[in-house]
Amino acid sequence: MLKGKRILVGVTGGIAAYKTANIIRLLVKNGAEVKVLMTDHAKEFVTPLTFATLSKNPVLTGFFNPENGDWNSHVDLGMWADLYLIAPATANSIAKMANGIADNLLLTTYLSARCPVFIAPSMDVDMLKHAATTINIETLRAFGNFILEPSTGELASGLTGKGRMAEPEEIVKEIESFFSKKKSYKPLNGKRLLINAGPTREPIDPVRFISNYSSGKMGIALADKAAEYGASVELVLGPVTLAPKNNLVNVINVSTAESMAEECISRFPGCDIAILAAAVADFTPGQIKTEKIKKGGNDLVLKLIPTVDIAMTLGKTKTPSQILAGFALETTNELENAREKLTRKNLDIIVLNSLREDGAGFSHDTNKITIIDRYNNIDKFELKSKEEAAIDILNKIVSIIR
Repeated sequence: MLKGKRILVGVTGGIAAYKTANIIRLLVKNGAEVKVLMTDHAKEFVTPLTFATLSKNPVLTGFFNPENGDWNSHVDLGMWADLYLIAPATANSIAKMANGIADNLLLTTYLSARCPVFIAPSMDVDMLKHAATTINIETLRAFGNFILEPSTGELASGLTGKGRMAEPEEIVKEIESFFSKKKSYKPLNGKRLLINAGPTREPIDPVRFISNYSSGKMGIALADKAAEYGASVELVLGPVTLAPKNNLVNVINVSTAESMAEECISRFPGCDIAILAAAVADFTPGQIKTEKIKKGGNDLVLKLIPTVDIAMTLGKTKTPSQILAGFALETTNELENAREKLTRKNLDIIVLNSLREDGAGFSHDTNKITIIDRYNNIDKFELKSKEEAAIDILNKIVSIIR
């Protein structure tokens, strides 16, 4: 169940840190990739070398690597993880998390994490019973964090009572159970989703047309993943050689920019989310010849007229309950152009591709995207398969819905 899962383990300064070594061992044994963050106080109980050996990854303890000055980005760590476990979580760290204090790498990563957070309190019985701790734990629970209840037993102070960190086997079992339930969870269940994809073909005469190099791979990947997420998906698809793998996707085949615009505009009022991934022609011939144009000695001049701007049209009619996502394929001033397009067309998010990036853009099986939302939050992703990029885009949309 944990194979391929990316789990951050945060270790704060409590005696129960010795148990965390066994948690890491079990996570790795069960197939998880583990990275460990430690506070300075935690290093007084267990050495970073122990956790580095068990996790097979360097242990991060500060904002910068003292050997080379590299920045340990809490943002990147928060985006990398599928789950963040803080064990042990002392009363001090719990208080800081509940109040948004970020004075070490572990805490700043907590505030940046977009993944589920599991917290395993560990402290003396009187500290756990204190009203301040009780309020702080309930605050973290209200934030949506998962609290792994401490057990009752002999404590480091010599007292007996509730406060012992949950046993490693219990914690790993809870994590496995979470991922097992999450596997059947469909975050877009009940949502109606409209996607357009592929190129358009603008006819010049019966045998020639204007088009582009779009393969439709990105939009088709989005349609497949959205159906897996439980959405009812309509895919308005230009002329491509590919098709969705998921037979639940309703495909509407079109050819020209005009036909794609008609389908998207007519279907948009009935959808909750629209993702405009198609490479729609900006211009089309003003006159289509009914007979094949013969080659002659003179230059051929084509008069091109603008096509309907689908994103602009949908952006003008979008209701507050609808989410509209667009794409921007740029070669220069990428971020500036994408931001301008997002604002001008009233989009909620825009996915930026750069043709200057190797392995990104038309026809490739991979993509390197940057997602910008209307609040100017910028999420940059590494080069990955278009299926994986589709998951990043849909997860961003899910976060907006929530």
